[in-house]
Amino acid sequence: MTSNIVPDIVERALADGGGILRLEAAWVAREWTQPGRRLGLPEERVVVGERGWICERWLGSTTTADHRIGPDDEGLSYLALQGGQRITLRDAVRQVPQAIMGTAYAASHHGLERLAKIFDVDSRVPFHLHPRQQHASLVGRNQKDEAYWYPPGVDMGPHPESFFGLHTSTLEPQNHERLMPYLIDWDSDRILEQSRAFFPTAEGGFHIPSGVLHAPGTALTFELQEDSDVLLMFQALNAGKIVSKDLMFKDVRPEDREKYGERYLLETVDWEANCDPCFYENHHLGPCLVDGSRQPGGEEQWIFYNSLKFSGKKLTVAPGQTYSSTERGVHNLLVWRGKGTFAGLPVDSKDPTLDELLVSHDRAVRPIEVVNTSDEEMVVIKFFGPDINPDVPMIARYPAS
Repeated sequence: MTSNIVPDIVERALADGGGILRLEAAWVAREWTQPGRRLGLPEERVVVGERGWICERWLGSTTTADHRIGPDDEGLSYLALQGGQRITLRDAVRQVPQAIMGTAYAASHHGLERLAKIFDVDSRVPFHLHPRQQHASLVGRNQKDEAYWYPPGVDMGPHPESFFGLHTSTLEPQNHERLMPYLIDWDSDRILEQSRAFFPTAEGGFHIPSGVLHAPGTALTFELQEDSDVLLMFQALNAGKIVSKDLMFKDVRPEDREKYGERYLLETVDWEANCDPCFYENHHLGPCLVDGSRQPGGEEQWIFYNSLKFSGKKLTVAPGQTYSSTERGVHNLLVWRGKGTFAGLPVDSKDPTLDELLVSHDRAVRPIEVVNTSDEEMVVIKFFGPDINPDVPMIARYPAS
C-alpha cells in the first residue's frame, strides 16, 4: 500500500473508533522451545514447519521478530480494518505519530518504544541474556530490559521455576571462567548449575535488566520489554535438543566472534547484577494498588514497574459494573478475562478479534467508560511505553546502601 494513502486510512480508523484502534492478533513462532498450547490456537495453527511452533502472541507490536526462518512481518501487529486493507501498527505510528502518540510525546520519542507479549512454552526457555546497550549498539540494535507477570488461574506447565542470575561467588573475576566449559563444549544444559531457580507466584513477576542471564520457566507469562529482539544464547541443550550455536553469536559482530570466540560472551554479562545475593528482593514484582484507582466498580494495580522505560497495569472490573479509566498517554491493552465494552467498543476475552486495542493519547487522557457485561471479573492488561507514567513505583534497593 502506498505510504500517502496510509495517513488517510489510519486517521479514518481513529475517527471511527473514537480515538481507539482495534488490532489483529500477532502470532510468533520459536524454533528452540516447545509450545504450551495455552494461547487458544487449534493444533494445525500451532505447528508451523521449519519455523517451529507458535509459542508467543505479541501485543500492540511495532517490532519485527528476528528469526532465521519466517515472514518479514512476523511479530508486527496489524490494524483491524474493513475491506481487506493491511496496515501495520508500525507504519501507522510512523505515518501519523502525532495522531496516535500526541504532539508532545511524538516530538520526544521515535515510536511506542516498548514490546508486550504473552509467551507460552512447555519446556523452559534456554539460559540467555539480552546484551546491554554498549554491546547491542555494536550490531545496530537496542538493549532489552524486560519484566514478567504471571496470571492466576492458568496451569503453570511442567517446569514453572525460572533460573535468574548466577551464584554470588561467581562475581569474583577468577570465577567468571566457570561458564567457559559449557560455552565451548556446547553439549549440555549444565550451565544452569551456575544459576538459581525461583518459583513463580500467580499475580507476581520479575524485572530482568539487560545483561542478566535468565531461563524463564513454563508458567504462562505476560512480558513487557524494551523495543528489541536481541539475545545471546548461553545454554546448548534444551528440551532434549541441541540449540544452534549460531544463537550464541546471534548479535555479535563477525570480527568479535572471530577474534574472541565464546569468551566474548563473558564481556556481555553484568556480573554485579547477576551475582546479587538479594536478587529476589531487588527484582521481584508484586501487585501494587494504583493510588486513587479504587472505585465502586473496580480498581487498578501496577504489575509492571521499577522502570521508566515501560510500565503496565491490571484493571479489574466487577461483574455487571462500570469503571472510569483515565491515563497519561498512548497505550495498548488486552482484555484477558470477561467481556463488555471499552469506550463503547465491544470487547471479548474469548475472541482474538475483539480482545486487543490501542488507545491514542488524545483519547487516553479523557475518561473512558469500561463496562463489564459478563458474570465474571473483567481483567484488562494495559501496556505503556517510556516516560508515560513518571509515578510508576520503584523497588526499594535491598539492603539499603
